[in-house]
Amino acid sequence: MNRILVIDDEPCISDLIREALTKFGFKVETASNGRQGVQLLKDASFDLVLTDMCMPDLDGASIVRHVRRSSRPLTPVIGISGTPWLLEGTDCNAVLPKPFLLQALVDTVKRLTRLSLSTAPNPAAFPLPMNAQTVM
Repeated sequence: MNRILVIDDEPCISDLIREALTKFGFKVETASNGRQGVQLLKDASFDLVLTDMCMPDLDGASIVRHVRRSSRPLTPVIGISGTPWLLEGTDCNAVLPKPFLLQALVDTVKRLTRLSLSTAPNPAAFPLPMNAQTVM
């Protein structure tokens, strides 16, 4: 099972991302800010990091730098932001400007974790609520 760390200072967004990715077989942990995310990265290993780029303490660029300087520098990082210009020039493996479709998120995570489609559940078996199709 792939372990994913979601770092976002907006609980409703990190909770929605966790719920969606969990339904597709991923094990997801969340951090409510950059400092908590860095601590989790020091304490455990993750197969992918998904981080908001604009947070009050440590921003997403700092998270990406931490990952790239860590003992696991090839860990894929997805940057997300409601301010798309913050996604330009980052060392992220992929970027998703908010709002994004949950299907785009799931597809990007699958691609970056190299999750075989044969081991993933059928998306139709886990329909998301109508109002949860897009992450703001």
